[in-house]
Amino acid sequence: MSDLFSSYDLNGLPLKNRVVMAPMTRARAIDTVPNGDTALYYAQRAGAGLIVSEGTPISDEGRGYLYTPGVYSAEQVEGWKKVTDAVHAQGGKIFSQIWHVGRVSHVSVQKNGIAPVAPVAEIAKDSNVFALGEGGTPGLVAPSAPRALNADDIARITGEFADAAENAVKAGFDGVEIHGANGYLIEQFINAGFNKREDGYGGATIAGRIRFALEVVDAAVARIGSARVGIRLTPFSRLFDLHAFDGEEETWLTLAAELSARKLAYIHIGNAGGLLAKEEGREFLKKFREVYQGTLIFAGGYMQETAERVLDEGLTDLVAFGRPYISNPDLAERMQRGWPLAPADHTTFYGGAQKGYTDYPAYEAV
Repeated sequence: MSDLFSSYDLNGLPLKNRVVMAPMTRARAIDTVPNGDTALYYAQRAGAGLIVSEGTPISDEGRGYLYTPGVYSAEQVEGWKKVTDAVHAQGGKIFSQIWHVGRVSHVSVQKNGIAPVAPVAEIAKDSNVFALGEGGTPGLVAPSAPRALNADDIARITGEFADAAENAVKAGFDGVEIHGANGYLIEQFINAGFNKREDGYGGATIAGRIRFALEVVDAAVARIGSARVGIRLTPFSRLFDLHAFDGEEETWLTLAAELSARKLAYIHIGNAGGLLAKEEGREFLKKFREVYQGTLIFAGGYMQETAERVLDEGLTDLVAFGRPYISNPDLAERMQRGWPLAPADHTTFYGGAQKGYTDYPAYEAV
């Protein structure tokens, strides 16, 4: 049997295999509350050792896209309870990805049309978000100009991350994954090419730029315990107008060492597949593996063969699969039994109802 299908102890949480369903925005929650279709969608995919939910905004301010289910209201928590109950009934485990997009937002999805927020007041150029365009039509639009966060704002948002972690556990999630990746708020602080603040959260030092990430982690850990907290990172990401900067590798390895000391559930490297495609990226991930002593999850375009390879090489402990899970709700079983994978309809990835969401069938062996 491949290691991909062997069990794994995730800081005391038993996983039936090393297959992770990656977080994927599906934009089906019209009123920001998960519903029966959400519960069915995740329950269908409970064959994964671990499911990481779609990004769940921690507040109205943290939202960057239409129709994403939050985890900050009583109604949202009750909606998520139906989801976690359905997953657990199928023997699955599920973490909530808690999310603040920072400047990657638009006034049409912000409460009362206010400006999004960011470490500094610079718009994300050459980027798009799923919001309301001219005439109120949903679609891809350019992000709005943000305002710069002050110290009180930062403390408030840190508290909102902690509240979201506590709400997620109340909703029955087995833990949370802090979204520190893909050019969103936490990575906006980490990136020295963008973060030009001159205070204690500023870009002049590594300690200043990783401070917000660590304070968010510590706040969540204080509420629900380190074994229930993971974080997703995308080192060297260039998404949403973030750029290279001096000391980039040292920044990520310093953060890895700090997170290792906190004994978290895991770190999820969301762009590991892309990094491994280049020799310098592979060497970086080897260093990261040496520095971070906890569980690692790799994601980024994996299929069974490539997943097994990185497990065999000892580079990671778990492997996350994204798009294949959209059209293959029984992906882990299909891979284990050598069954073919179904193609996905890209036109139904975001928004809509059941079509392209809960209507993909499990494989029927003849």
